[in-house]
Amino acid sequence: MTEATLSEPDALTAPTAGATVVRGTTLRIGAFVGGSLFSVAAAALLFRHLGVNATGRYTTATSLSALVSGLTDLGLTGICVRELSVLRGEQRVSFTRNLLGLRLVLAIAGVVFVTAFAFAAYGTLLGIGVMIAGCGMFLQNTQVLLTVSLSVRLRLGSLSALEFARQAVIAAMIVALVLVGAQLLAFLAVAALAALVMLVPTIALVRGDIPLMPSFDTRRWRALVGPMFAYSAAVLTATVYLRIAVVLVSLLCSSHQLGYFSVSYRVVENLFVLPGLLIGSAFPIFAHSAQVDTVRFASVISRMFDASLIVGVWVSLSLAVGARLAIALVGGGSFLPAVPVLAVQGISVAAVFVGTVWTTALLSMHLHRVILIFNLALLALVAAAVAILAPLYGAQGAAVATASVEVAAAIAGGAILMRGRPHLKPSLRLLPRVGAAAALGALPMLLTSVPVIGRLALSSAIYGLVLLALRAFPADLPALLLPARGHG
Repeated sequence: MTEATLSEPDALTAPTAGATVVRGTTLRIGAFVGGSLFSVAAAALLFRHLGVNATGRYTTATSLSALVSGLTDLGLTGICVRELSVLRGEQRVSFTRNLLGLRLVLAIAGVVFVTAFAFAAYGTLLGIGVMIAGCGMFLQNTQVLLTVSLSVRLRLGSLSALEFARQAVIAAMIVALVLVGAQLLAFLAVAALAALVMLVPTIALVRGDIPLMPSFDTRRWRALVGPMFAYSAAVLTATVYLRIAVVLVSLLCSSHQLGYFSVSYRVVENLFVLPGLLIGSAFPIFAHSAQVDTVRFASVISRMFDASLIVGVWVSLSLAVGARLAIALVGGGSFLPAVPVLAVQGISVAAVFVGTVWTTALLSMHLHRVILIFNLALLALVAAAVAILAPLYGAQGAAVATASVEVAAAIAGGAILMRGRPHLKPSLRLLPRVGAAAALGALPMLLTSVPVIGRLALSSAIYGLVLLALRAFPADLPALLLPARGHG
């Protein structure tokens, strides 16, 4: 087979790169929302089928298996996007092949480690479940790594199609298993089966553009891992940090409180994908401009901060207003005590939107050690907060703990990025405008006689209209969303 050459991604330096990213991000978010409709329907059937206690075990197993993602990835996907945005020729080929090989070895170690922990802490059933789900997480991460080529070349339409298809395939498998009356382990195998299905079209799209055969050159691995060891450790810490609340609630609270927190966390976890779509689509431009054009880099940070603030606050506001509808759809009547849990935990989403901008900028500047120290501090903080509040207040206490830490992280992350770099400070002109729009958008919560869906629609309309009246949206947004005449 002819080796891929991975030529320079000229799309990143083109004058239309920004508009391409905006339109591509819109496609990706649209695909995510469309796919989420399938996911919500499937989750509603799944949680009703499993019940409160089994849902807690399901979420515990998937949370533990997500540790395999951290042990397998170690930030290598993000590093891959950054490096392929600047490397050329044979260096790009060698880098990618060795990255694939390293991921394979790390995956085996990750699955073994997390499975052993699950057997020791939870017994045979969840041990086997974590092993199955961990293998699925590895296959999914491999498929995602191969799509890096599409991201770097700003082929975001193809990327959107793959992401939509993955959600649809997973939802279809869950529905099929519910209909045949399958048990817990079968549902934990869905991720692995769906990843195998999605590898086929992914390979077809990137074949000839990115190497598909791994390399096991351990000397190159040492050279690869050495400079980014701090960031790999930071990503591993972040992976543990995102799941530690579920694990601690499973150990410190009743099975019902775990079930309530789990269904709320499942909703919020799905929405955590949105910041990755919004900022991740622009990451190649972040990485490229950080190295060659600091003025453009500062502009990208500022514009992504504005976009993340507007979208993130809207999502959190919608969760607060529509929490009852979300829980009723996903879990059913037996999970309604999780409504206030979701309303509080939803605050985390806006904070993650903003925090992702800072983390992406720090990664683009190769500040791996800074990210590691920051994530370690957050891990210690969220573990302490959940350990204190969860035994006292159950799922609600864990939600307060996680939301508080995420807000603190968003504030601290911005301060760390701008310390000694005042030229990277984005304009804060939108903060009071978004705050005013959110406050007015929350008023429909008082209209208890109006159905939840009506309150949700009214809240979003008020939020958008206030932002429009206050001129919070970018003036060139229409030009960015619509392709220029003659370019298709």
